[in-house]
Amino acid sequence: MSPILCHSAALFHDKSRCNGGEPVPSRHQSYYTEGRGQFFVIITSSSTVTFFITVFTVRHVRHGDVQPHPGLPGRGPGRQRDMSVTEMFSHIQGFLGADQDVREDIRKVVQLLEQAAREILTVLQSVHQPSGFKEIPSKCARARELFCTVKTHIADLKTKFPAEQYYRFQEHWRFVLQRLAFLVTFVVYLESETLVTREAAAQILGIEVVREKGFHLDVEDYLAGVLIMASELSRLAVNSVTAGDYTRPLRISNFINELDSGFRLLNLKNDPLRKRYDGLKYDVKKIEEVVYDLSIRGLAKEAESAGDK
Repeated sequence: MSPILCHSAALFHDKSRCNGGEPVPSRHQSYYTEGRGQFFVIITSSSTVTFFITVFTVRHVRHGDVQPHPGLPGRGPGRQRDMSVTEMFSHIQGFLGADQDVREDIRKVVQLLEQAAREILTVLQSVHQPSGFKEIPSKCARARELFCTVKTHIADLKTKFPAEQYYRFQEHWRFVLQRLAFLVTFVVYLESETLVTREAAAQILGIEVVREKGFHLDVEDYLAGVLIMASELSRLAVNSVTAGDYTRPLRISNFINELDSGFRLLNLKNDPLRKRYDGLKYDVKKIEEVVYDLSIRGLAKEAESAGDK
């Protein structure tokens, strides 16, 4: 017997408890027990169908939407008419259709979030220009204004699905949320040359930190944003030299080295995050090369002397 079949059999066998241990209303118990045979016929043919039949049945019996089929008196004697395969799949199609509608609504809001993220990134990219370093305060202020738009879209996104189903739909917004986390960390670094905390980043985005409160910023998404920022800072270090700012690469080098030391304390088992962390060593090396070039040309000492003055 397959694992799914075993799980489903156990689910329908214990008719008094289901759906995470919640008691099933007594008026539905006979429906569960006497429906086992027809479910097993479908279970053996398709594990996908098994999943949706199980989810649909538990979901709707829990809320009292599914009643015993007309003509089924419960546990009384006599032959009972089973629900036809067509009727069962009609119910499944209704479930799939409703799920697809929710996902489509989520995609529309996520597209707006992606557009807002692109606008913020466009504003911040100008700091890499030779004249952009003087405009960093104004560019950060403009980015802060655009984060208000992000908050509005996220507030709208929260209304598109039940809060307890966050992880069911998370794949739709995970990428853009990581991108937004990067933009927040980059803006805060440009403003204060410090690493923003996860709590502060979540506050800027208008979301929670604790998962029990609903839409929140996962630790993995926050760390992914920090690692993307490290790559952006390695680029900024190179462009700083081009713009004649020789002190900034030294400060970036110190910051990235501290960041690298912090990540070394983590035991990362998230594969995508681990791969992204592996790229941090190349960012460290790139910045070290910039600092080395400044040192052998004597520009680093001049920059430090100018900074002391």
